[in-house]
Amino acid sequence: MGQIQSDEGEEVRLADIQPLYIVFMRECPSGALHLHEFRKIFGIQSTSEDEAMFIETIFRSFDTNKDDVIDFMEFVAAVHLVLRGKLEDRLRWFFKVYDRDENGKLDKQEVKHIIKIICQLKRKTLEMTHHEICDRIFELIDENKDGQISLSEFLEGVQKDAWIMDILKLDINATGWFNENCGKTT
Repeated sequence: MGQIQSDEGEEVRLADIQPLYIVFMRECPSGALHLHEFRKIFGIQSTSEDEAMFIETIFRSFDTNKDDVIDFMEFVAAVHLVLRGKLEDRLRWFFKVYDRDENGKLDKQEVKHIIKIICQLKRKTLEMTHHEICDRIFELIDENKDGQISLSEFLEGVQKDAWIMDILKLDINATGWFNENCGKTT
């Protein structure tokens, strides 16, 4: 009793949630996490309109009841997914965030857009252009060569190619914030 089974088979005790609640309430005394607070927690200072829209998309993916704030339960679910979730669950979430038109497939425009933003957020310079990276990704994981990547192609392709995983993973710095703040519950 008092324990919840996580997706990774580890037990999450309710006692582990209490310090998280204290931190959440310290950061968000209203009980609601707003977009600007979300950016602070994940250490993201968007410097372009594309980055700002992307961060807003991530925020909205965690706002499951669509009320423009993340409540504590949504926050716990987000923390669990980002810090402890199964790789496949995180990849499904990445796909959902990347699928801008929500049609269940990624086209070349969506992939180029994502590559550009992820490189900006990671402050990463690549040896290939965004177009070359996009073409290589499609060459490697668009199995039926229809110019679109389905969820199943994405899941399989990203998991079998470390280069694609590195390029496409959302590397938001949640761990650093939690390590710094979850010890400060007083």
